Amino acid sequence: MTGPAAYDAIVLGAGPAGSTAAIALSRRGWKVALIEKAEFPRRKVCGEFVSATSLAVIERVGLGGEWRAMAGPEVRRVAFFGGERAVAANMPAAGGRGFGRALGRDVLDDLLAREAERAGATLFQPFRATAIRREAEGQAVTVVSREREETLLAPVVIAAHGSWEPGGLPSQLEKTNRPTDLLGFKAHFSGAELAFDLMPLLVFPGGYGGMVRADGERLSLSLCIRRDALTRLRQQAGGGPAADAVHRHLLASCRGIEQAIGGAELIGPWLASGPIRPGMRPRYADDIFRIGNAAGESHPIIAEGISMAMQSAWLLAEELGAIDPSSRAERAAAGRGYARRWRGQFATRILAASAIAELALRPAGAAAMGRAVEALPALLTLGARLSGKTKALAKMPDGRARMCRMRAS
Repeated sequence: MTGPAAYDAIVLGAGPAGSTAAIALSRRGWKVALIEKAEFPRRKVCGEFVSATSLAVIERVGLGGEWRAMAGPEVRRVAFFGGERAVAANMPAAGGRGFGRALGRDVLDDLLAREAERAGATLFQPFRATAIRREAEGQAVTVVSREREETLLAPVVIAAHGSWEPGGLPSQLEKTNRPTDLLGFKAHFSGAELAFDLMPLLVFPGGYGGMVRADGERLSLSLCIRRDALTRLRQQAGGGPAADAVHRHLLASCRGIEQAIGGAELIGPWLASGPIRPGMRPRYADDIFRIGNAAGESHPIIAEGISMAMQSAWLLAEELGAIDPSSRAERAAAGRGYARRWRGQFATRILAASAIAELALRPAGAAAMGRAVEALPALLTLGARLSGKTKALAKMPDGRARMCRMRAS
């Protein structure tokens, strides 16, 4: 009888954060198990935009060629669409790294997971992690599929499962239901009327969102709407699907949205998820490392979710690459170092996103925002800069980098 399969690290979730971490650690010689509950490819509620500051990570995980061939056009302008207003301004340059682009999560996640396998990670898919318990040799993670249950053992456990999915793991958030919750919706359209280099912020009563051209000329539209606002919309419509109510609301309340998708064709059904949980959370607790939305989440209003996911994974891999994973003291030191670097990289944009979202969600605030950007369009460029569109991933100190290279060799 064989015991649990042993690894150096178990990564829970194969989205942009989890797969990036699995690739980076596998290429450092770690034995990695990557756990993913969904079957790929699959669509997911997400804005799908990746800032230019993350293109270096995409290159380093080995997907630069695929990215350049498949992603949508460069986003060189940002805009504000709210009510009758449609104002555009330049996207700030990201220090010679070009401009951000969008790629559907149905494409991106599959590319990353397959690259993780090529790097040497063992992909368990579709498997769901149901329990984590400490043992003398490390941490035992129970994973289950439709056919079987397995126990995996590793000193390092990395939570990359996002923040929307409730569950019994120490890293998962408690499920709540509040009138002020923000629920996420997402759709793809063909035949949309939106400039290929433009990414507008959408502001409408009860919520906000964004649009961007993704791969294959698909237009990706994602949004958040307050639960109580959605309830009122459905009541006014006499019931029916929530997505239908949201779609009608967008067309009726914002001229820019109506012009972009009023004559477009919906590709597949609307997706819904949430509620979102913006804010900063422990990056290392219960001897579990957290990356992506499990570590901290900005309001989607700044379109930085994928960039934060991939960059946080890379930061953690750099810290872990310098330690003996079997030493809890070294894991704790890596956790502290990662937490400091994470905060330095992401705290400002999370706070900026919260302030912008609060303004957009208040009728008076949304109106004031519209008047301000109409009078001074450069505020849109400033907002993009504050949201992290030009903040490159901080480099590791030279001493730590040398240690990583020695361990990797």
